[in-house]
Amino acid sequence: MMNRRDVLKIAAAGSAVTALSFPVLAQSSPGVEEVLFDPEIPALGNPGGNVTVAEYFDYQCPFCKRGHEDLMDVVRKDGNVRLVMKDWPIFGGASVHASSLVLASGDSYERALNALMATPGRLGKDEVDATLSKAGLDPSTLLAAFKKDMDRVDAILARNMDQANAFGFGGTPAFIIGTRIYHGAMDRQALLDAIATARAG
Repeated sequence: MMNRRDVLKIAAAGSAVTALSFPVLAQSSPGVEEVLFDPEIPALGNPGGNVTVAEYFDYQCPFCKRGHEDLMDVVRKDGNVRLVMKDWPIFGGASVHASSLVLASGDSYERALNALMATPGRLGKDEVDATLSKAGLDPSTLLAAFKKDMDRVDAILARNMDQANAFGFGGTPAFIIGTRIYHGAMDRQALLDAIATARAG
């Protein structure tokens, strides 16, 4: 298990985004349960939905942010999709800071997530805190909650990173929909098609 220093070190290295036009079958390891049903990560949308969408993302990734509104809209309108946001903070310390506060935000998770995903461009720590403040959340309270829950949050980030590396992701975003892996950004139609494929398969 990586410690926080290791996560920060790897995050600082960054990663290039890849965009493949076709899906490949998910590998047998890591398993479906640990990837799609991690009990430590809140399930958005319909927690009992018959298809799970997992997105590996970074709060500073412009492609993740550009597609977030469509993703949330597809999930909301479908009504039978579980959405699991897999924090993979590869763009440095500000990304790790954002992930840490959001994952420690408890019942405010979705509000904190959506607020940061609505920001333009790159973020610094101060911009993360200011964005959360504008959303009605207290960064100091979230930081204190994170410090009390650091082991759990860091374990989530380490698991997500290990999974992303195991799947060969070149960068964010990357998706697992049902049991298929999709590298790169997905527009609304691509999401709809992938969800339909998961249901048919």
